[in-house]
Amino acid sequence: MKTAARRSASQDLTQGPLAKQIFFFSVPLILSNVLQVLFNMADVAVVGQFAGPLALGSVGSTTILVSLFTGLLIGLSSGVNVLTALHFGARSKKELSETVHSAAILCTLAGLLLLLVGTVFARDILSLLRTKEELIDGAALYLRIYFLGMPALGIYNFGNAVFSAVGDTRRPLCYLSIAGAVNIALNLFFVIVCGMDVAGVAAASVISQYISAALMTIALFRCREGHGLRLSALRLYKSRSQTILALGIPSAFQHGIFALANLFIQMGVNSFSATMVEGNSAAANADGLIYDVMAAVYTACSSFIGQNFGAGRWDRIRRSYLLCTVYAFGAGLTLGLLLLAFGPQFLSLFTREPEVVEAGMARLTIMGLSYGFSAFMDNSIAASRGLGKSLVPMVLVILGSCVFRVVWVCTVFAHFRTVPSLYLLYIFSWTITGAAEVLYFVRTSRRLRQEHLA
Repeated sequence: MKTAARRSASQDLTQGPLAKQIFFFSVPLILSNVLQVLFNMADVAVVGQFAGPLALGSVGSTTILVSLFTGLLIGLSSGVNVLTALHFGARSKKELSETVHSAAILCTLAGLLLLLVGTVFARDILSLLRTKEELIDGAALYLRIYFLGMPALGIYNFGNAVFSAVGDTRRPLCYLSIAGAVNIALNLFFVIVCGMDVAGVAAASVISQYISAALMTIALFRCREGHGLRLSALRLYKSRSQTILALGIPSAFQHGIFALANLFIQMGVNSFSATMVEGNSAAANADGLIYDVMAAVYTACSSFIGQNFGAGRWDRIRRSYLLCTVYAFGAGLTLGLLLLAFGPQFLSLFTREPEVVEAGMARLTIMGLSYGFSAFMDNSIAASRGLGKSLVPMVLVILGSCVFRVVWVCTVFAHFRTVPSLYLLYIFSWTITGAAEVLYFVRTSRRLRQEHLA
């Protein structure tokens, strides 16, 4: 009975009503992604309410760097997701097993590498970002502790990618729910009871990350299907490892370059007062929340397109792309409008200072109307990745979004030096890059279909 239950957890995404399938596939992913955001959001909320504005600013100053390093792991795991979905859809058991076992090692090594880099260079990077003198000590301490959890994040994201690729989105949600509850409880205990402020919330996050990684690892070793792990098969299979890296490195690099471009934005924010930095830190929590809700749909898009590409179901590839674009845009627009309506209440979760709330609303007012437009760019990238194409989408993002943002900060923002002139770069960069990514996906899918039919 247990074996049958485990087998039923995976789904064949090449059959059935797409709109309903994508929706119910995405919901557990959305909840999982929201819980991951709550890890960092809980840190910010607890220090903002119980440790004061300096601690809030210290933790908030690390948001871009945390996004940079976790984005690298997420990018690598997206390659795992696509390749796993392709082999699962094609019923290629040997290739599926080799992919999963190679990916387990690669993602763990990536986490260890980021742990080393992050702990050694945390303060240097914060200095380059012109982090406020009164915030940098706390920010560096938070980062050095937080980076201890990078190997766990690598393992969790690997497992999440594998389970999502085979249609099982509920187990990752269950494991992350347990870890999330532990994270919040430890946040309150370390900060209120132990008085550890910045160090306490960082330690709580690390412990929670290892709990979710342990649960994911146990589940994969207990799984008896082709995507389960076995100690005897754990090694780097050359051809699979090369393919994973060929898909994952451009995606990871894309996440990294994207985050680096956002570092220039953080430098612009840091040029304002400490109150504006703190307000931006509080408001930026909405970014992770909304982006990760939309990112769940992008994962669904890659998984559906990957499985259907492996099975040769071209009609479902096009419909999956269109439906996921609509879902992601609708989610971004709806959540953005809710932020406009309830922005002060949202910001009050992180600060009690009226001036900080006012500064945070300067960001939310512009971003609330902008989030939805990122769907055209990001979902097209996910769709192209599902077809095994990640290099060109990466180049388009670098040129149309990353380089554009740096140029904007150095020209438009440098000229006006206002909050609106800084935050408007988001919607402009998303629109330009989105148009290019849509065109690339349409042309690539048509060419691959013609090659398949020839």
